[in-house]
Amino acid sequence: MSAEPIIAFFLLLDLRKILRRAALLDDWDLKIKIAMSSIGVLFILDIIFPVEIVTMWVWHLFLFALIGTVWFNKTFATARTLMLAVLPFAILSFAADVVKVIMAKQFKIVDDYFDVAIIFSVIWMIAMTIVSRKQQKALEKERQKTQLEEEQKLWMAHRKEELESIVAERTAELLQQKEALEKAFDELKITQAQLVHQEKLASLGELTAGIAHEIQNPLNFVNNFSEVNTELIEELKQEITAGNHADAIALANDIANNEQKINHHGKRADAIVKGMLQHSRSSNGQKEPADINELADEYLRLAYHGLRAKDKSFNATMKTDFDASIGSINIIPQDIGRVILNLITNAFYAASLPTESRSGNSQYKHEPTVWVSTKKDGDRILISVKDNGPGIPQKNVDKIFQPFFTTKPTGQGTGLGLSLSNDIVKAHGGKIVVKSIESEGAEFIIHLPI
Repeated sequence: MSAEPIIAFFLLLDLRKILRRAALLDDWDLKIKIAMSSIGVLFILDIIFPVEIVTMWVWHLFLFALIGTVWFNKTFATARTLMLAVLPFAILSFAADVVKVIMAKQFKIVDDYFDVAIIFSVIWMIAMTIVSRKQQKALEKERQKTQLEEEQKLWMAHRKEELESIVAERTAELLQQKEALEKAFDELKITQAQLVHQEKLASLGELTAGIAHEIQNPLNFVNNFSEVNTELIEELKQEITAGNHADAIALANDIANNEQKINHHGKRADAIVKGMLQHSRSSNGQKEPADINELADEYLRLAYHGLRAKDKSFNATMKTDFDASIGSINIIPQDIGRVILNLITNAFYAASLPTESRSGNSQYKHEPTVWVSTKKDGDRILISVKDNGPGIPQKNVDKIFQPFFTTKPTGQGTGLGLSLSNDIVKAHGGKIVVKSIESEGAEFIIHLPI
């Protein structure tokens, strides 16, 4: 029995494995199956009908055809090592059969040599088959690695496209959000400007009522003294006509005194009007000498009368302590005036709020009181506005200068007064210090450099 069919059969099995690993089996699978089936049929026929003289050449031809097909076809490039393993055996086996047929008598002489050579070719075939399988395993690992890298590249490319798509979407969303934020910011600036304007108008409205009351007093004096002077002038005419020069001189002195009082109260009314105009107009940013004491006293009374005009039941005690040594300092009067007015108005509001009895004294009766004082302290001026209201809770002390923060009920405060006041004082190089004790009151101290 020849070994060629067995070798050919196992060669075909290995080729199927190699092609399957390389994903090339589909094109050759049918052909290999036909070849393996043919080997099986011929092998069975060889057993049933022993015609070795014919079948041995068929097996030689089949094996050489298989080796040639694999060797010269690029599809089986990775299987050439396997063909090199089988080729020596195929050649020696073919040569032995040729010598046996041509030189039958002499074959016995070289038969041992052929047997030894065929044994070595079998050893060679086994060794090369092992080498070929190792190579196939290495190639399979390399193929799997390459395939994995390709899959990773494809996945990364796909992922890159997804990420680019996501980035494009997010970019578009961010651009829309940016546009929306810019629009909201512009609207916020407009709203803030309107609120600032409303805050100024609110303080101006509070001033108006106080000014109306304050200006009424000097105008009453002017009117009264004018009427008195009119009567005195008529009397003066009569005394002159009667020749009473002493009485005429006395009447003239009274008229002169009244004129001085008229002039004084006229200037007083003029100062009040100028103060109102100065408060209402926009600041030009120019500092000028101003008397802090007069400014504080003026706005204290204006704030009080303004609140009284809105609420006739409102009443509070005002106490002042002004340092006469301060004199005039360079400030922007209308701006610092707004600050003082805001602090005093807040102090009156806080002082009028209900408070608990102090130190458990059941006889305690709350009397709303506001203290306004000035003091020269080295190279700075301190302006203090203090009230005996409920005080500011500690949790709110750090927030009171934040824009739009207010503890007043809705509609009674914009939350911009203290914020604007703080900005104005900072612009003057100063600061506002807050001291507060709950249930006892709060004190705001303006520090201004001289």
